[in-house]
Amino acid sequence: MSPRLNGVIETALYVEDLPRSVEWYKRVMGFKPIFDGGDRLQAMAVADKQVLLLFRKGASTGVLEVPGGRIPSHDGDGHLHLAFAVDESEIPAWREHFARENVPVASEVKWGETGRSLYFHDPDGHVVEIITPGFWEVY
Repeated sequence: MSPRLNGVIETALYVEDLPRSVEWYKRVMGFKPIFDGGDRLQAMAVADKQVLLLFRKGASTGVLEVPGGRIPSHDGDGHLHLAFAVDESEIPAWREHFARENVPVASEVKWGETGRSLYFHDPDGHVVEIITPGFWEVY
């Protein structure tokens, strides 16, 4: 049996234009920048509990030496997917917000009696979702 984990803290996306993506996630999703890693990385707070890491594509393919150790190389490509938790009562406000921000809702899915998802795309074509409780056993 594995030792206990407390949750997912960081999620990473790889983007072509780092400033454009930071601005988009600030404006559309309301995320707050919390770390400026220059032209390599920007970190954004998600609901003051998790971190979205935005890496410029190709900027992390080498080992990075930091004062406390080394960060292994990594990179990603393609249209990735991530989902953010919202309350069911917030879905209409999100629809209105997306319309104001000219972010088309690509798809809406109703999961059984209570779960609902809205899918949309960020500037790099990543599939972003907001999802209400009711689909996953753990959410």
